[in-house]
Amino acid sequence: MIATSAAAKSVRHVQVAIIGAGTAGLNARRGVEYAGKTALLIDPGPFGTTCARVGCMPSKLLIAAADAAHHVSAAPTFGVETEPPRIDGVKVMARVRSERDRFAGFVVKSTEELLAAGKLLKGRARFTGPNTLEVTGDHPAIVHFDAAVVATGSAPFVPPPFRDLGDAMVDNAGVFDWYDLPKKLLVVGAGVIGMELGQALSRLGVGVTLVGVGGGIAGIQDAQVRAEAVRIFSEELDLHLNSPVRRAERLPDGRVRAWFTDRDGAERQEDYDQLLLAAGRRPATTTLDLGAAGVELDARGVPQALDPLTLQLGGAPIFLAGDVNNLHPLLHEASDDGRIAGQNAAHFPDVSVLPRRLPMGIVFTDPNIAFVGLHGAEVDPLRSCTGQVNYGNQGRARVMAVGRGLLRIHADRATRTLIGAEMVGPRMEHVAHLLAWAVQQQMTVEQAVAMPFYHPVIEEGVRTALKNLRRHLRTAAPVGEPCEGFAPGE
Repeated sequence: MIATSAAAKSVRHVQVAIIGAGTAGLNARRGVEYAGKTALLIDPGPFGTTCARVGCMPSKLLIAAADAAHHVSAAPTFGVETEPPRIDGVKVMARVRSERDRFAGFVVKSTEELLAAGKLLKGRARFTGPNTLEVTGDHPAIVHFDAAVVATGSAPFVPPPFRDLGDAMVDNAGVFDWYDLPKKLLVVGAGVIGMELGQALSRLGVGVTLVGVGGGIAGIQDAQVRAEAVRIFSEELDLHLNSPVRRAERLPDGRVRAWFTDRDGAERQEDYDQLLLAAGRRPATTTLDLGAAGVELDARGVPQALDPLTLQLGGAPIFLAGDVNNLHPLLHEASDDGRIAGQNAAHFPDVSVLPRRLPMGIVFTDPNIAFVGLHGAEVDPLRSCTGQVNYGNQGRARVMAVGRGLLRIHADRATRTLIGAEMVGPRMEHVAHLLAWAVQQQMTVEQAVAMPFYHPVIEEGVRTALKNLRRHLRTAAPVGEPCEGFAPGE
């Protein structure tokens, strides 16, 4: 038996301790070393980033399979007659797991190299004071640090109705360990994860019912974009966006029975092979004992006084990076977080605001959903103008039989610079990048309109929206009064 008394523990003194070896933690280490200081990563394993193991990469593998099936099903639209696709769920999931393991393997290999080099300590850390950690595991240790970065990520949130379902419930991580596809599935949560996986599984022949609360869909903030998204996805999915599950129970045969009120107000009681819980994630801080480090916590144990620009917790030598800070739970944001937190930890107490990239998010549904910069409620209607294009009759979209969606672009009325956009439509993952580059470069509407646009391409819709925005700016009332509206479908 391994001794766990203080005398049996090794003692280490490091400049920066980094708890968590995911995307944010690994980039924090690089930030610390870039600043000329030394870092020690601490992680209990298994190694590999959330993105590679259970997030963005395996979900895209499932979506790719769904796209292949959908393209076959859509072929008759073009006069190409085919047999309906036959989905081999075992083969679908075998490829998902195989490629998932390949992506994760690259990260695991590099992380294990850090372990072999003594730059990573395998174990679970908790704070025991303002500058000390206790690490438990096969090699228990006491770690004294000058500054620390917490990059422990997040964990799926399980609301009360679902806590006794056992193996009748699966979260987004568990989906990718399926051997075969279920026949009937209840997806709880209409956020990014729920919409991506729900649509993909539906296109792979699973009978999907998707329920959400509050009427939201995939995090869309703009009311007009949200209305268009609801219209589009309701045509394909059994979608109920304001239908909380009141009760759910595991049946003796392992299936799940759920009770909810559907979108038409009818009471539904239905049985499913399994329930996929996609009700959001919460910062993984419960085992850290941050209070022992003098960090102020709320009633849920969540740290308070986080500076979103420096990522520092109050005046403590502790920084939060990645999903654990609950600011921008996206891989590229976690990467920036790690760099910022790592460099600030290395220079503590000289903490500064470091540059980061423009906020951007993409939901890989079909059609894509995306946002760039300021969007939704962040856009001040008294100081900005909006232009838009409806993709229902956009040339290239019609050619490809994907003519649906809405793109809305915002500009500052005084400077005429682009400030953000929100969209649902075909190939918006590419459009979002173009607009993100334009907004980050602080392009004016006139400069953006003057950029080259080939014909016929989806991106021509951007030019249409920009011209509409330019017209609204030219005819806009003085700052302080709402800009001219724009009727959907114009």
